Amino acid sequence: MKHVIITFLLIFFFAPYASCHDFCIARAQYRAAMTVDPGDWKGVIRAAHDLSDDVRKVTGSPSPLFLTANIRPRTIIIGTIGRSRLIDGLIARRLIHVDSIRGRWESYQIQTVGDMLVIAGSDKRGTIYGIYEISRRIGVSPWYWWADAPVCHQSSLSIAQGITIQPSPKVKYRGIFINDEWPSFGTWATRHFGGLNSHMYTHLFELLLRLKANYLWPAMWSTRFNEDDPLNPQLADEYGIVMGTS
Repeated sequence: MKHVIITFLLIFFFAPYASCHDFCIARAQYRAAMTVDPGDWKGVIRAAHDLSDDVRKVTGSPSPLFLTANIRPRTIIIGTIGRSRLIDGLIARRLIHVDSIRGRWESYQIQTVGDMLVIAGSDKRGTIYGIYEISRRIGVSPWYWWADAPVCHQSSLSIAQGITIQPSPKVKYRGIFINDEWPSFGTWATRHFGGLNSHMYTHLFELLLRLKANYLWPAMWSTRFNEDDPLNPQLADEYGIVMGTS
């Protein structure tokens, strides 16, 4: 998906080249904290935990994550418009303007605001995509688990001042169809997870979201997504994955 860049590109720099206006994610023993409203979508909170751990993958230590509706200084504020008191509060105080994404399908904006970095989404997946965009930019590939894509160590991370706005994708539903799951995929899933169950789909759903996809047509040769594991549909709803069936 192409990005619309407003005013400045969101760019990561090494600390020696960071200006005083950059937002610092990591430097030496310092890690910027992340703040999410506990009333936001569960999938958003889960993805924020992933971002915290992605900072660990890159730097060796995670970013602390706080679930609170109170804005903290020098933090990464993450939330969904209309769902997050943090984001709605920033809008009410006119610290951020979200007319370009409000009410849109899977849109987000990433913006430096004073001493904060704000990730605001138009809906659940929009916010999640914004979170994983930061993960991608700090060097964590969507394929870090499935393909053992290496993560290069960095001692410091910062973001240049500015705003990035991601409009709605041109293709509304984007995803994967698992066709003829036996013997390869089914055998692998059974060996490692005991079947095509929620433990396996946790990894697959995360991959889809990191790739900014939203749709899965599941394996169905001899499996039944909704019946084989009652947690499967619950998990799909939490992650925000649209499921196909036949």
